[in-house]
This record gives sequence, C-alpha cells and structure tokens, in this order.
Amino acid sequence: MPDLTHRTIAANGITIHIAEQGQGPLVLLLHGFPELWYSWRHQLPALAGAGYHAVAPDVRGYGRTDAPQAIESYTMLNLVGDAVGVLDALGVERAVVVGHDWGAPIAWHCALLHPDRFSAVIALSVPYMPRSQTAPIQAFRQAFGDNFFYILHFQQPGVAEAELEADVRKSMRVALYAWSGEAPKGTAGTPKPKSAGLLERMPEPEGLPPWLTEADLDYYAGEFERTGFRGGLNRYRNMDRDWEQLAHLAGAEVRQPALFIAGDRDPVLGFTRTDAMKTHVPNLRKVVMLPGCGHWTQQERPSEVNQELIELLTTLEF
Repeated sequence: MPDLTHRTIAANGITIHIAEQGQGPLVLLLHGFPELWYSWRHQLPALAGAGYHAVAPDVRGYGRTDAPQAIESYTMLNLVGDAVGVLDALGVERAVVVGHDWGAPIAWHCALLHPDRFSAVIALSVPYMPRSQTAPIQAFRQAFGDNFFYILHFQQPGVAEAELEADVRKSMRVALYAWSGEAPKGTAGTPKPKSAGLLERMPEPEGLPPWLTEADLDYYAGEFERTGFRGGLNRYRNMDRDWEQLAHLAGAEVRQPALFIAGDRDPVLGFTRTDAMKTHVPNLRKVVMLPGCGHWTQQERPSEVNQELIELLTTLEF
C-alpha cells in the first residue's frame, strides 16, 4: 500500500495543502474546527487499504493551505469551490465527499450544488439541515439571549482569536477534552453569561483522552501556533452571508446516497435536528449513533467510523 504523502495544489484561486494515500476512486475528507487534515489520520490508511484514493486537505484558512484575510473569503460557496477545485486539480470527474463538523455542511453543499461531481455524501456530527426561515445569527441571538453560545462568541473578529491564541496548546487540550465523550456530560455547554470566554468554566483535564496522544496534541498545537485561529473562525462569520447567497436552496433535497455518523454524547446534537434528513435526504442509507462518543467522531471511534465508511463505499458507483 502506498505511504501517506503531502503536496500542495492550485485550486479555486488559492494554494491548498493535501495529504493523500492510496489509489482508486477518490474519497475527499473535509475537516472541521479546530482541526486539520490530521483529524483523518486514521481514515487515510484504512481507505487506501480498501482500494480508494483518500485525500484530506487542510481546509481554506488552516494549516498549510492559504488563508485569505477577507472574512467574506470563507463563504460556503468559496469552500465548496475549493472542494471542486481539488477534484479538478487531481483530474478526477467524480468523488465521494466526507465531512466532519464544519466539513459536514461543506459536504452537504457539495452534493447540493455539484451533484455531477459528488456521487455520495457522508457526514459526521452535523446532520443536513434545510435553510431556515430566519438568518442563523439572528435566530441564535433570539434563542440564547444573555447566555453564552460559542457561535455568537465567534462573531466579533479578534475576540476568540485572542483567547485561543494566548496558550494554543492549552486551548486545544481543553477543547478536545470538553467536547469529547470522556468529559462529564454538559461540560461543553456549561451555562455562563454571553460575556464569558469560550474556555471559561471548562476544566483542564488531568490527562489526555485515550484517543489523543501527546504527539497528536503537538501537531495540532504546532500548526495553530503558526497560523492562529482566524481562518477557521471566519467560517462562522459567514453564516448569515451564506443564508443570503444560498436562498435558492430553500427546500432542496440531497438526492445522492448518504450516511450520517455521530456520537450520542456529541454536544452539537443538542442544537441541531436530525429528523429533517428523513424528508430532505431521501437516499439516506443509514444513521449511526456511536455510544459514548463525543464530537470528535472519527478520532474518538476510528475503527467504527472506518468500517461504516468502507461498508457504504463498496455499494457505490463513482
């Protein structure tokens, strides 16, 4: 089996770093916040071993991929354009797209906007949610009022950056623990006023979760110490802009074969709805809920995730 390799490619007007392994039909792996291509470190060799060309980019704004300064450079249309650009740069007509956290909405929109390029979609953590009647940030402000909600905390440029970048290794250690299945229930959603910081009242773990090594933490910390968090945070600052730009997708259905995987202790499921997939993803093959798993799905439960990915992939025509 070929070894994992790295390179940069020109795509959609920027330079994108990709990690890749294997040969065969293309499986594109899109990470979320605050992650990197590295969050797919367990899936790349597994997919390669099963006969696929697995490609995990650093998403725009992360790692060794370009990070444009303008906030509006991080719209959903730009990120979907990056994914299509990767396919073009690799000379591939069609691929299966897999996404976790923010990578999941990107994956869903790849399927919606370019059904000719993406033959199936696999989403981890974030289900498909149709366009809401109210702009997202307005809806969150109405729902949370004077209470803290991390997406609202991320809206003001510079605020979350300063907090997270003050001690990057500690920030990553606390966040990866608090949103994992190992943290006490409710840790990530501890009530606090909207003026609080993201990490405020989040406990610093005595040790790392069993799925995270010191070497893993070293890699994450090293990359974010170099780049900062602005690129990743800018994705959250485009949610209302996306809502306006993608108005034509109101009521749209994802018709490709689809798979949804999440942990039953994932805090994201506390403010998202999975029931909409019953009607808006008519070819949803399976919903997998992993017991005891938190938000970092493919890192916390790599063997189960790999099994589900390969099981679906073997049924598809690319």
